[in-house]
Amino acid sequence: MGRNTRVVIVGAGHNGLVAAGYLARAELNVTVLERRNVIGGAAVTEEWFPGYSISTCSYICHILQKKVIDDLQLRKYGFHVYPIDPSRIHPFPNGKMVKLWHDDTRTSEDIRVISPHDADAWLEWADFWHRAVRILSDYYLTPPPSLAQLTDRFRAENEEEILETLLTVPLKDIINHYFESDEVKAMVSTGAFDMGDISAPGSAYITALYRYSAYREDTENYGIVRGGMGEITQSMARSAQAYGASIRTDAEVKRILIGNQGVTGVELVNGELLEADIVMSNADPKRTFLKLLNGSGLDTDFLGDIKSLKTESASAKFLCSLKELPDFSAYLGSEYDPKNLAMVCICPSLEYSEQSWIDSKNGKVSKTPIIQLQIPSVYDKTVAPEGHHVLSMWVYFVPSSVKDGSWSEVKQQFGEWLINEVCKYAPNFRDAIIDWTVLTPEDIEDRIGLTDGNIRHLDMVPQQMMSRRPLAGWSDYQTPVKGLYLCGAGTHPGGEVTGAPGHNAAHVVLEKLGLTV
Repeated sequence: MGRNTRVVIVGAGHNGLVAAGYLARAELNVTVLERRNVIGGAAVTEEWFPGYSISTCSYICHILQKKVIDDLQLRKYGFHVYPIDPSRIHPFPNGKMVKLWHDDTRTSEDIRVISPHDADAWLEWADFWHRAVRILSDYYLTPPPSLAQLTDRFRAENEEEILETLLTVPLKDIINHYFESDEVKAMVSTGAFDMGDISAPGSAYITALYRYSAYREDTENYGIVRGGMGEITQSMARSAQAYGASIRTDAEVKRILIGNQGVTGVELVNGELLEADIVMSNADPKRTFLKLLNGSGLDTDFLGDIKSLKTESASAKFLCSLKELPDFSAYLGSEYDPKNLAMVCICPSLEYSEQSWIDSKNGKVSKTPIIQLQIPSVYDKTVAPEGHHVLSMWVYFVPSSVKDGSWSEVKQQFGEWLINEVCKYAPNFRDAIIDWTVLTPEDIEDRIGLTDGNIRHLDMVPQQMMSRRPLAGWSDYQTPVKGLYLCGAGTHPGGEVTGAPGHNAAHVVLEKLGLTV
């Protein structure tokens, strides 16, 4: 073992490419295998309509780790972000609107038009999250701490009360503690996109880890990626290849091979065998252990735990090409800057947010889904013909499968309903559309290979986070099979385009080999 070590990475999603980049820099023999004909996994840009390129799943660069960007020299290899501020706008059916700025004071002044009380409360609210994120973000690029270690850290910094609040008080209760206006409550409730149930203990903890990461200082890395999110993974691929990594497309892995001493390599669907000393899986834990390994080399209890992992928080994606921008002038005025439309969040009320999760849990396609609408072409002119635009909606929460029917039966109706919802805020939206499509959770699973269409591999719930992600006792990227590692979003710190799981898994491998990079 050492610099001659052969490493096969299953899946060219962003975390697999990050791992490849670090391991190639350590001069290991690295091969990345991607089943599709395009790399990127859920961070990919595709030409959905002739001349119109859209980020298929992930859509905003907001917590890609600065260390990963710098270590892998991503800007040298083509990565470019258009910083956006405001980071998003929240229009409401009553004609009111809030802009969310990186500057807390500026956001507070926007809120003051709606509620002087909530404007003052916003600064206290922001301070709470700043303090929580300052500590929690230190653990992004390390194997996860235990709860005891986390408690000791918060206690040492006289912030133990914050951790107790995050772990025990539902986000809804924290929201109601700080704010009184329905609009501001609705706006901040969207912080639990990753969690789902804002009435559940621990929902605030997940919010601190992810949704309020905009409070981090490196706002230059928050924004629209030139060329779409696929340019993140393209720059990662170029970086890894520059150091000798091999990346193969149309190379679907049928199974991971194991022998008496652990992994021995992989077999492709075409029958080709690749020997390896180490296999890293960027596939989700269920797909890795239940399909690629088919349970081989695993005991019954472990397999039972894997099968019971929660993958209930599904989403859908609406994609369309536009001949003109949606008209939000009722909220922004007749001479507004189109860049304000980079991100628009539609969630009219706290109850609306809650009902969306309840419906999803019960297998219903909700009539109250939360919509994150994005128009990257207001910044990035490379993704659409001159004067035209592309728009996507990331829709929370939807069932992975429809209880009374199927997604294929309701897909068209669901898309029409989304169009109607946006028309309530931008009346010209339907007429502005040239073409559109919807990706349901089933489509996302088929296309990207994510179990139940779960974009984060596993639900982001407290029992599946930190030292319990994916399972207690197996949160260090290693597995019961010697030489097999996980490096995807099903490991700590979880989903979103962070690069952290790939970074952390690669460094565990390097440590095992006695190497540094």
